Amino acid sequence: MTDDLSGIYSQGIEAIAHELRQEFIDEAKELVTELTLLLNGVRHERNSIEELTAAVPRAALKLRIQAGNVGLRLIGTIAHRLEDYMASVRELPPRALDDLQIFVDRLDDVVEGRMALDSDAAQVVRQLPAKIGFSQSDIEVRNVEVMLVMLHGAANHYVQRELQQCGYRVTTVSTVFEAFPLIVQTKPDLIIISAIMPELDGIDLAIGLCAMSATRNIPLALITSLDPDDEHLARVPQNVPIIHKGPSFGDDLFTALDNLFLI
Repeated sequence: MTDDLSGIYSQGIEAIAHELRQEFIDEAKELVTELTLLLNGVRHERNSIEELTAAVPRAALKLRIQAGNVGLRLIGTIAHRLEDYMASVRELPPRALDDLQIFVDRLDDVVEGRMALDSDAAQVVRQLPAKIGFSQSDIEVRNVEVMLVMLHGAANHYVQRELQQCGYRVTTVSTVFEAFPLIVQTKPDLIIISAIMPELDGIDLAIGLCAMSATRNIPLALITSLDPDDEHLARVPQNVPIIHKGPSFGDDLFTALDNLFLI
């Protein structure tokens, strides 16, 4: 009797989960359609740039959160990249409309079933547009994915700028808890982690990534303003280079990239 009830219960849960996922897919289709219409409206001057720059981050945030809630990680990963792309935009240059169209098209491919939900996220994100930097007209974007696990702010912006000058594709994740599943899914070529993070230490993330078979071969570096003799840094795995904020930052970054064979 218990086994029968257990079977009914599990079937009921699966049915509910399927229904929730389908409801989300339907909502996502509506959002993608709205963004497509808005992009077309901006191109034909029926809508303003301000409408677009307000609508896209809201839609991306909504898709990212809801996709995570129902386990549709690929949609959430693309939405995160779109959200991060918009975070670096102050004024949309001409290429931004084409970039945004690519993001929307990829989301449309997934929600309409033209791209499988279990597609390789690492391959998908490498085909998405790189974030717009301070001046990318003279910089050739390389197929090197760098994830910054750092809080948004002046330090983050500075590190991004230095990496973008090298032509790297840079994405930012502002919490350790959000970073971990994205690292496993997208397999970046380099992860730079802030040593001090809210809730869970960046050093703990580095230790965990070095210990797990799924992530231990991904190059890591730790960025910190801690004194080199600080006892916390003694916990950092020996194969993880440390980049110090301050006068030595440029040299430390170059050395880390060189040691990791990324330049």
